[in-house]
Amino acid sequence: MFERASGSFLYDMTGTEYLDLQMWYSAANFGYGNRRLNTALKKQIDKLPQLACQYLHEEKILLAASIARLMENTFKEKGRVHFNVGGSAAVEDSIKVVRNHTSRSMVFAFMGGYHGRTLGASAITSSYRYRERFGHFADRACFIPYPYCFRCPYQKHKDSCDMFCLKQFERLFETEYYSFVNNKTGKSECGAFFIEAIQGTGGYIAPPAGYFKGLKKLLDRYNILLVDDEIQMGFYRTGKFWAIEHFDVTPDILVFGKAMTNGLNPLSGIWAKEKLISPTVFPPGSTHSTFSSNPLGTAVALESMKLIEESDFSVSVPRKGEYLMSRLNDMKRRYPEIGDVEGIGLAIRVEICQKDGYTPNKALTDAVAGLGLSGKLKSGGKKRGLILDVGGYYKNVFTLAPSLYITEKEMDLGMDLFEEALIKAIKAVS
Repeated sequence: MFERASGSFLYDMTGTEYLDLQMWYSAANFGYGNRRLNTALKKQIDKLPQLACQYLHEEKILLAASIARLMENTFKEKGRVHFNVGGSAAVEDSIKVVRNHTSRSMVFAFMGGYHGRTLGASAITSSYRYRERFGHFADRACFIPYPYCFRCPYQKHKDSCDMFCLKQFERLFETEYYSFVNNKTGKSECGAFFIEAIQGTGGYIAPPAGYFKGLKKLLDRYNILLVDDEIQMGFYRTGKFWAIEHFDVTPDILVFGKAMTNGLNPLSGIWAKEKLISPTVFPPGSTHSTFSSNPLGTAVALESMKLIEESDFSVSVPRKGEYLMSRLNDMKRRYPEIGDVEGIGLAIRVEICQKDGYTPNKALTDAVAGLGLSGKLKSGGKKRGLILDVGGYYKNVFTLAPSLYITEKEMDLGMDLFEEALIKAIKAVS
């Protein structure tokens, strides 16, 4: 049971300090108790704490304009922003935009992808266990293997596969008898492909260079929209504002949330190209939520945007990520149980395996996480804890998402605590 938080640390009711390397699933990118963002929230409470979302207030307009300008500068594409509450709600809005534009309810999504747990978001999330209790999902996505090079679903090797997974997807459009396209009209049965540029819950997996560029080219051929879910990877988690920027692709719709308010308010939203979301094609009332664009959330988010503009995250985040990766790769050389270490910026994956370096080892992963949560690690000269998030297809991946303000001293402490927990867990599990 935690009592308070500050910077990169949580504190339980006995005062034990826990270094957090997942920051609320990347919702608190700017650290716990960020004074600047907390102050923005407090000021708004005394100024305009509540307002029905159909009315305008200054922060809402400025925030939407800031995001729209960012998108236009980044992708050279005009578009508009719509706000909602929480990631799943924003995903639902993106589904509505897709259906409104394409008149199609079927979509593609990736195996290993996670987009939320409302009914619509669950339908495009690959895990059946999120749907099992709730009957038949008629609009469930057509799931396509993600380019997971460490565990290639086609048993290929990254250096010699020649993007085999992308070619397999392309084959689905060769003939109408593969069910997704009418070659006579050139129309696809699916209206969009929902992606995470870097899979989050799936284990912080990044695709090989060129994959998304090839995918987008194919989708454009059949007028299939690309919807990029940046709820976990946006706001400089990867060293760029959006993770998709690493792959030289412009999405048709982009979904965001989490770190926009540093976790202080459940504000989310979508950006979509003008042709998809302008009032003439997606009129007011097409989607709605009582608390969307609420003044408290928009005030904090606007301050987050200003904070980002004044920061050097494009330089500092990649540098910190390289430092953490160097520490982890050093451990990988010494512990065969660390099968894979990869990352972009401060979105880093550590895949825990058997001693063969490949077979998933969930028991060891759980043991390491449990030791961290016990608060009884001793690295650093006093009793401490370590907060780790477990993801991956086999629940054997630590997905590291520390504060963007984490210091080198804190990174060293985190790696020392992680190694201590790993050593103890190997002894306990073996």
